[in-house]
Amino acid sequence: MDNANFTDHFLIAMPNMTDPNFAGTLTYICDHGEQGALGVVVNRPIDLSLAKLFAQIGLDLDDAEIKDDPVYYGGPVQTERGFVLHRPIGEWGSTLTVGDRVGLTTSKDILEATARHEGPGEILVTLGYAGWAPGQLEEEIKQNAWLTVPADPEVIFGLPPEARLPAAMHILGIDLSMLSEEAGHA
Repeated sequence: MDNANFTDHFLIAMPNMTDPNFAGTLTYICDHGEQGALGVVVNRPIDLSLAKLFAQIGLDLDDAEIKDDPVYYGGPVQTERGFVLHRPIGEWGSTLTVGDRVGLTTSKDILEATARHEGPGEILVTLGYAGWAPGQLEEEIKQNAWLTVPADPEVIFGLPPEARLPAAMHILGIDLSMLSEEAGHA
């Protein structure tokens, strides 16, 4: 566990998760190393559409396919800042490459390109991110706060938000209701 690297993995919040920031969440870990870990929650949409977010930053998003898509709560750190999870990775001003499949971009150029219909084919925009100090994530996993499973980008980009957590559980071969603290209450 001490040398485990959870980059490009999902963190599945266990039913006993009491932190309201993470109860019932599926978090995608974008970077994990000696400096700690960084991820974004991918199943908690907020009451803000991409079109409204783009308008707030002075961009006109007229793409009918995505303009009504929600922005997501990405985590409790830097909640005023946007993070764009996307594929393909592409070439953007500030992108963290996750594995060889997904990018996490914080520069505005990706949103400007999206507004021009030149952005990546699939995006998920969050406000904020989840961060862990060195060793903190490993400790939380040891304390059974999280289940981990290698991530499948199809879960993020191909499913509606409410289906993502059950799909990640399915990858593990577990039904979330089996983990419930009270029988019959998932």
